Amino acid sequence: MNRPIDENQLEHLLGLESSKIGFYADVKQKIRELEAINRDLRVRTNELQAVFGAIKDGVAVFDAAGRLQYSNHVWAEIFPDTVSEPATCRRFFHPARECGAPGCPVAGALRGEVRDDSLTIEGPKGARYLETTATPIADADGRFARALVFLRDVTEKRVRELQLLQAEKLTSLGVLAAGVAHEINNPLSSVAGYAEALQRRLRDQPELAADPRLEDFPEYLGVIVREVYRCKGIIDSLLSFSRKSEHSSGPVDLRQLMDEAVQLLGHMARYHDVELHVAAAPAVPCVQGDPAALRQVILNLATNALQAVGRGGKVELRAFPQEQSVVFEVEDNGPGIPEDLLERIWDPFFTTKGVGEGLGLGLSVSYNIVRRHRGEISVHSEVGGGTTFTVVLPAVGGAP
Repeated sequence: MNRPIDENQLEHLLGLESSKIGFYADVKQKIRELEAINRDLRVRTNELQAVFGAIKDGVAVFDAAGRLQYSNHVWAEIFPDTVSEPATCRRFFHPARECGAPGCPVAGALRGEVRDDSLTIEGPKGARYLETTATPIADADGRFARALVFLRDVTEKRVRELQLLQAEKLTSLGVLAAGVAHEINNPLSSVAGYAEALQRRLRDQPELAADPRLEDFPEYLGVIVREVYRCKGIIDSLLSFSRKSEHSSGPVDLRQLMDEAVQLLGHMARYHDVELHVAAAPAVPCVQGDPAALRQVILNLATNALQAVGRGGKVELRAFPQEQSVVFEVEDNGPGIPEDLLERIWDPFFTTKGVGEGLGLGLSVSYNIVRRHRGEISVHSEVGGGTTFTVVLPAVGGAP
């Protein structure tokens, strides 16, 4: 027998139903909010993917252990075997060393550093030159848990720089040709002079031809041999300078390069009556780089200084350590560079020299070489007070 529901029970049941309706309404509202958040996340994800896809540089994210978490299609084109091999920073930047090795851009970024580095990789089509920028990514606690790395292929740019470098070498050789010819004429004149002296003696005193006691012959022959070897040394230096760079990299002794430059340019200084000398500190550390390229920087700066000063001028090449770097300076007491030209001297093909004296590539090529070696180059000049070019390069070890 069904008992009738009293008024209190009815109100209780209606309250329960109302609570359920409110609960379901809240759940539906939360679901709608989550769906809106998911849609927003999908939109943002698509936006980020579109941004990464549109970037022309390689982009990758590494975790705290140096493992690759994400990379875009450009990175995969530069490193096509990224998936087939363990994808760590060691794979890309230092195959012979463990993850976290000194000099690794990922390890530097995980320490909170923003690093700019250059590296060379060997591919099926030859060497490829790359530039990287590594930036730390902090987590919610402020710890640097990931690293963002941008990678740019600068092979074409480097090839153009090397072509300009070779063109500037040829230009420098043309500038040096007159001085080299003058220097070679000196020993040749000695050879010719002593040969003519022997000829005159033999011609004026026929009895000497039959005299076995030719006391002067050893002295003359000694002069001939000495001057011939002198010519050979000059020509060998010139040939060594004109050879194309093989892009080798290793410890470089700047003092040795400075001495070679002075030996090569000495004839030019003597011909124009300019004092040229080296003032190096007793202990100068080596720098890491391409010796042929750094030799070109020294020759470019020294040649410009020699051309800037007049007769009786002075050019000094200096090298000394400074903290973790090596400083190389070329100072002259020439007329100086006007202030309105200082900002243009680094521009390619800008020159104040006369027609046929240069292409205006020396300083721009030198600037690119120094920057490629992670160094800095600057100039200080006063009109009437001379000019000083300063190159600062990272040191790699103790004094040679």
